[in-house]
Amino acid sequence: MTKTMVLAGMMVVLAGASAFGADPPRSISLGASLQLTGQDANTGRYYRDAYNIAIDQINQAGGVKIAGKSIPIALKLLDNQSDTNLSVRQYVQLVTDDKVDFLLGPYASGATLPTSSIAEKYEIPMVEGGGASPQIFSRGYKFIFGTLPPADDYFASIIAMLGQLQPKAKTAALVAADDAFDVSVAKGTRKLLAEAGIEIVVDQTYAAKTTDFSSIMAQIKAKAPDIVLWGGLEPEVLNAIRQAKGLDTGAKLMMSFTVGVPTADFRQALGKDAEDAFGMTAWLPSPTLKDDWFGDAAQFAAAWKAKFGYDPDYHAAAGVAAVEALVKGIESADTLDRAKVRDAIAKSDFASLYARVRFNEGGQIVVPQIVIQIQNGEVTPIYTDHFITKPIFPVPPWGQRG
Repeated sequence: MTKTMVLAGMMVVLAGASAFGADPPRSISLGASLQLTGQDANTGRYYRDAYNIAIDQINQAGGVKIAGKSIPIALKLLDNQSDTNLSVRQYVQLVTDDKVDFLLGPYASGATLPTSSIAEKYEIPMVEGGGASPQIFSRGYKFIFGTLPPADDYFASIIAMLGQLQPKAKTAALVAADDAFDVSVAKGTRKLLAEAGIEIVVDQTYAAKTTDFSSIMAQIKAKAPDIVLWGGLEPEVLNAIRQAKGLDTGAKLMMSFTVGVPTADFRQALGKDAEDAFGMTAWLPSPTLKDDWFGDAAQFAAAWKAKFGYDPDYHAAAGVAAVEALVKGIESADTLDRAKVRDAIAKSDFASLYARVRFNEGGQIVVPQIVIQIQNGEVTPIYTDHFITKPIFPVPPWGQRG
């Protein structure tokens, strides 16, 4: 063996040692606290399943490539029982006791806002697909990244679409929960409505996890707005729709909701009462969305349905994109050094089954929303910056739907 060969071999060994700080680890550990039980478990499962299917697919392809080594990913999941305070404690546990290498986020802005402070405190990258509130990304934090578009723009595509429909919407009821996500939605929507020349005749905030909306429905019925824009988590949206029908309350033209409408659970829970509901989604399973591990979004959706028995929605796709962003960042940094991985994630620019993943300065992705409507029991894409499908508009009274 020549001296050159020996030196080359030593350089490879030293490069590997530098990348890992010591010998290569048996696995790279990712940790998350999720709503696996409690009120938000129905949506929390999307993130549980997203993290698992993404990690399984990446491991089947050889794992994460660092310094010429292929290392599998291990996932540590904790159930926060839909309790934000418990979730904060669990993220501390994941970092200090379980000593995971990197973090994935929980579901919902209300949980992501305080738990991302744990990532920042310990300087450990967290990539999350469950929190959209701009509050998460406006604090100058360096270690939090999000794959959902900003909450304050959620109704932007709905309002743009209304500008091209007849009859024109002139008045609106804006109703939102007091959680971080929906507060941001309402703040942004007030501005969007004002710019569109639509008067807000009902502007109500309710406590998160409220189940009785009768007083709000009475206000809506009295004011008879052209449109109702409702912000809340899925259980709240479902209760609102049931009560609106029971009290024969609605809007002259249409009602739209921030969450729920894209999911199969929404249609199953409401039956024909889901018909004609408007909503929005940042993702649909298009074969044009290419992905390094799943091929494309349509193949991903088929694999998801086969594995879990239900259809994925944008929560699922955003969760997978969060895992992929972490893996891409690790591979680009070619090390497990958290600061270097953080810098690599900040420079992300890759195609995924979800969208083109690029983070703005605050760490949030920007993805346009697609207006959708339930038509004949199916999620139907309606509008982006142009009409895709003719909407049912104005929406007929409750007794004439389905």
